Amino acid sequence: MDAPPRHATRSTGGDLNMSPPPLLEIRNVAKGFKGRLAVDDAGFTIARGEFFSLLGPSGCGKTTLLRLIGGFIPPDSGTIHIDGEDVTTHPPEKRPVNTVFQSYAIFPHLNVAENIAYGLRSERLAATERERRVTEALHLISLSGYGRRRPHELSGGERQRVALARALVKRPKLLLLDEPLGALDKHLRENMQTELRQIQREVGIAFLFVTHDQEEALAMSDRIAVMQRGRLLQVADPKTLYESPNSRAVASFIGTMNFFPGLVIESDGTRVIIEVPDFGRLHVPKTGSDSFGPGAVVTAAIRPEKLVLSPMPTRGSATARIESTQYFGDRILIKLAVGDGKIPVTAMLAPDANTQPGSDALYVSLPASGVLLLPD
Repeated sequence: MDAPPRHATRSTGGDLNMSPPPLLEIRNVAKGFKGRLAVDDAGFTIARGEFFSLLGPSGCGKTTLLRLIGGFIPPDSGTIHIDGEDVTTHPPEKRPVNTVFQSYAIFPHLNVAENIAYGLRSERLAATERERRVTEALHLISLSGYGRRRPHELSGGERQRVALARALVKRPKLLLLDEPLGALDKHLRENMQTELRQIQREVGIAFLFVTHDQEEALAMSDRIAVMQRGRLLQVADPKTLYESPNSRAVASFIGTMNFFPGLVIESDGTRVIIEVPDFGRLHVPKTGSDSFGPGAVVTAAIRPEKLVLSPMPTRGSATARIESTQYFGDRILIKLAVGDGKIPVTAMLAPDANTQPGSDALYVSLPASGVLLLPD
């Protein structure tokens, strides 16, 4: 579940070079509270300039892991390396990181410029240098001219940007963000996602972003670590996580997925033949990770947009009944009862589709190219 292996490249002189070492390296880190592991043997790396997200439900350990990296709490075991240095026992102020919290934590008695400059007080910078850095930070967050304003005069999104500028003005090597957009409404949150990604690319600093919002993580991240009950389930880029989750737990948390029980009938070098109740036999293309032999019980997973719906039966289709619909403007999600109705199925239709619960029966089929085989 670590970062992709370093890639060897040849320089113009013919020497074999390796890509730069990671900025952050977490090695077998664990942390428990009252007999329960909040972080269980975590290990991953973050590259320089990478936007990396920790994704998982509330209570999965992602904020604890962020606090471990920031130095706010010590690990029970394992080590934390930043820029090649073991910082496991270093306090927060001795680590080249800074943190942005969901609560903003900006001081109401200081104006915007004073808030941004607050973290520079300990660096003994000349007043002119502090002013220059604050001016640059205000420009970076698109709040030039707001230096004299008070926090109560700002919107939620503007206060969040001030908190971001205060963290960036110290020029950390790694910025930690603990669900910083969680308090914003949907429209403002989406706008801030775009702005935050643009700012990250402009400053070139690695971001470690904590969120429980899967769409947010998919939209913003270079790579994502999915967490559950303190463990890292999979670390990969967004496309891989969506199209090739390594377990039912990851597939369930990333987007919407349909699951069908299957039994492997035959397997060769190119395909796996499985028997799926109501659908018959599917010839699923084999991937490099498939190792299912005849007789293995598997789960056939498929995204809603991959399902094929038809008003007429086709080979391998099953009868389905529409139970409910959800309109999202650009698409319609429909809940189907297939066969005996014991397995819930979600399909996707175009927004102009004319379907209603209880309408005429549909027929649904599972195109083999859209099926992913997972351990049962």
